[in-house]
Amino acid sequence: MSLTVLMNAGPWLEVPPSGYGGIENVVATLVPELRRLGVRVVLASVGSSTLPAEERVHTFGTGQFAALQRPYNQVCGVAQAHLNMVVRAVRERPEVDLIHDHVEAVGLGTLAAMGADAPPALHTLHWDLAKHPALYGAFDGGDRVRVNGVSAAQLARAPEALRAHSVGHVHLATPLAVGANRRRTPAKGEHVVILGRITPGKGQDLGARLAHRFGFPLILAGPVGPFHRPQDLAAADDGARQNPDVRYWHEQVAPHVDGDRVRWVGTVGGRARDELLATAKAALFPLRWEEPGGTAVVESLALGTPVVATARGCLPELVTHGQTGLLTSAEEELGELVLAAGLLEPGRCREVAAARFTPAVMAARYLELYHRVRGLAGIPLVRPGRQRVDRLAASLGSDSAG
Repeated sequence: MSLTVLMNAGPWLEVPPSGYGGIENVVATLVPELRRLGVRVVLASVGSSTLPAEERVHTFGTGQFAALQRPYNQVCGVAQAHLNMVVRAVRERPEVDLIHDHVEAVGLGTLAAMGADAPPALHTLHWDLAKHPALYGAFDGGDRVRVNGVSAAQLARAPEALRAHSVGHVHLATPLAVGANRRRTPAKGEHVVILGRITPGKGQDLGARLAHRFGFPLILAGPVGPFHRPQDLAAADDGARQNPDVRYWHEQVAPHVDGDRVRWVGTVGGRARDELLATAKAALFPLRWEEPGGTAVVESLALGTPVVATARGCLPELVTHGQTGLLTSAEEELGELVLAAGLLEPGRCREVAAARFTPAVMAARYLELYHRVRGLAGIPLVRPGRQRVDRLAASLGSDSAG
């Protein structure tokens, strides 16, 4: 049976995003493959999204990511307004067989509150599950709402109530993994890259200090709060420091960014991002948190760049120490591992990515979970609407025969 899935990407960024956008990139990677498998997709995002789908619905014309720097009482209605639209879209479309939600906290709460007559739902957990203990610690979605993680390590740290609703994990994917094993490796430079949002958990301040101590050139590529370009952050007023990532930048990272040994280039996307990663000696992940998914990790491997990282969260699931990267539980060892990363074979990184991290692999796994979620919710293979028609026809036939 062909499924119709409402894919809720949220109100924060367009799909696909023009630069940084972790969840939005996941959705942009997943949807085309699902459609190739015959799934009809209703995409709930923002009006500027361009990802092809059978239908697109939205509340906001453009992404609301910049609003996240404002105080909670000014921004708390954004996600709720978007979810209100999602609920209305589902009610108006009885053909929707399943909701696949990616919106933190409020998405899960809204799905559970929709009632027994709503379609079954799968909520993907993209973040640290130590957050929202009151929600996750007492969550009850019944048989209708299920969750999945983006790594086994992430789910292992989930509260018991949330874990009871899990249908497993799906590792993230990247289009760069398609044919990665047939791609030529460009000449490697000496630079090292930290790719991702500049935030305390990613450890850019540690990476910058290591670059100065061990003498390797480091490029930081990613946004600081809502600021995607250095000139935009430089022009921001003091009010921008309400955003914790902006404060982190000014207080802990910027003092080490000298434009020579350590550079910040802002958000880098498309071909420029690929070239930056593919020519890097290593991709560095000096993590200070339990990384749940690791999109930048699988992108680095697909481009033939070994990963040097703190062995936290999903990293041991994605990286094989000594083959596709070097892992350590000791921060002070990261600098020496960066220097040793050139001994690893880029081709091995690409081979692993082509086998494990393609969009087709991810989509096949999600399609499996969709059918499992529907089965756990007691949904038969034939749509209830069709069954009611068949029963009515059989009843009419019996009456006529009598």
